[in-house]
Amino acid sequence: MAASTHTVTNQPPPLVGYDVFASDAALTEAVARSVDATRLEEVREELTRLGQAAGSAHAQRWGEQANTHPPVLRTHDRYGHRIDEVEFHPAWHRLLGHAVGAGLTDAWSRPDGHLRRTAGFLVWSQAEAGHTCPLSMTHAAVPALRADPELAAEWEPLLTSQVYERELRPAAEKGGALAGMAMTEKQGGSDVRANTTRAEPLAAPGEYVLTGHKWFCSAPMSDVFLVLAQAPGGLTCFLLPRVLPDGTRNSFRIQRLKDKLGNRSNASAEIEFDGRTWARRVGEEGRGVATIIEMVAATRLDCVTGAAAVMRQAVAQAVHHCTYREAFGGPLIDKPLMRNVLADLALESEAATTLALRLAAAYDGGTEQDRHFLRLAVPAAKYWVTKRCTPVAAEALECLGGNGYVEESGMPRLLREAPLNSIWEGSGNVQALDVLRALQREPAALNAYLTEIGTARGADHRLDRAIKGLLTELADLEGLEARARRLVERLALVLQGSLLVRHAPPEVADAFCASRLGGDAGAAFGTLPHTLDLAAVVTRARPVAGG
Repeated sequence: MAASTHTVTNQPPPLVGYDVFASDAALTEAVARSVDATRLEEVREELTRLGQAAGSAHAQRWGEQANTHPPVLRTHDRYGHRIDEVEFHPAWHRLLGHAVGAGLTDAWSRPDGHLRRTAGFLVWSQAEAGHTCPLSMTHAAVPALRADPELAAEWEPLLTSQVYERELRPAAEKGGALAGMAMTEKQGGSDVRANTTRAEPLAAPGEYVLTGHKWFCSAPMSDVFLVLAQAPGGLTCFLLPRVLPDGTRNSFRIQRLKDKLGNRSNASAEIEFDGRTWARRVGEEGRGVATIIEMVAATRLDCVTGAAAVMRQAVAQAVHHCTYREAFGGPLIDKPLMRNVLADLALESEAATTLALRLAAAYDGGTEQDRHFLRLAVPAAKYWVTKRCTPVAAEALECLGGNGYVEESGMPRLLREAPLNSIWEGSGNVQALDVLRALQREPAALNAYLTEIGTARGADHRLDRAIKGLLTELADLEGLEARARRLVERLALVLQGSLLVRHAPPEVADAFCASRLGGDAGAAFGTLPHTLDLAAVVTRARPVAGG
């Protein structure tokens, strides 16, 4: 009797076997307008291969397995020897190996390198987000190491390699390497100048031993780490290998792994340096922050991209579900109220993707104007896009109803992942204060930003009004820190509006400007003006399985 009643109907098919890249109109269009025409077909083929892999059943299964079986710390082997290793499920290594093989640790050695890597990072991290931490650290370590040409010559070929080797061995014996980072300490957090880890110089030039405790170490099974410590000349950046050139293990004590809200596939650790931990100086003594700042800027772009990826996957799942799920006499996607919610979510996702790719293109541009633009745009984007990720993931989950609250849907994992990028590499207040520093100390950064948004003036009256209001806010310096979040939000929204007015279809730009700049929407998602072409916005956001 029970078996005869258990007929499965009105359940959407899984979103599997689709091209994550080709199904994302905002992403494909951003790539097409940013990549040199002579390389566009090559880049499209590269991203299509990655998109098909990311949307495949086996990649989705790897993501599930890596999060179901989180990493385990092994401090000692069976004989009592200290080993300080972290064991990962094989699915983690498959994800990481595929990503390294696709070039996601290298934006430095190819034309359009940042654009290609950012697009690939956005695509592949939709399969699983946790393993992108070592990808990001490895990619971002390169500009910091270039402060020391000798270290860069030794490590950059390994860090940009497309060879993944998980075993810990001396650098000279490896075909590829991963990098981690250890800056944060328990007493200081984002205030790294409060760090107490000590670095004592040895007789050999540039060599030190470290003593101290790091509260957060990213990717503790990496081959090499960038760390900050107090040298005799002040806070300094160091390169710390896990394995020394003679093949012995460096003194790198993993005290415990953090039990985190999300990002469960990835290991974040507390580590101890015991006075025998050997490291090499990167840059000058006392210039640690200045040396590592390029790494921080690169990882902040990855925070924007990672948040855009979570949003895109959440929206794709919600639109896919509502396309097939029927209620009250028809598909959910045809219901005006649900269509309004989906369109609102799609706007947020497209704006985030478009902004991330614009930042990547500016990195590739490399002009003085690009550098000034990035100085202001990166922390503003990092602040706003990562802030929007969690409400987008939560609303998208709600579109699936009770099914979305069940782990098998994948939506709870996206929701747990969503807050990470707003915290990593400096939380919201840190980003807002960084924007204020840029405004007060680097007038060329504001000029570059205003030049960027000014290219869209006259195209939309709501954008023009928002630019005028922003200029008024910028002219008033009273109480600037207390209203920094408001100001940074406006900087990000106006930049997104400018980009969409220039590059998105009219229905997308119109809806964004009406709701985000014109104030014609409520605080919750799904309150867009009903007169907008919301059906076209939702159709544009729909992923196509098997496409």
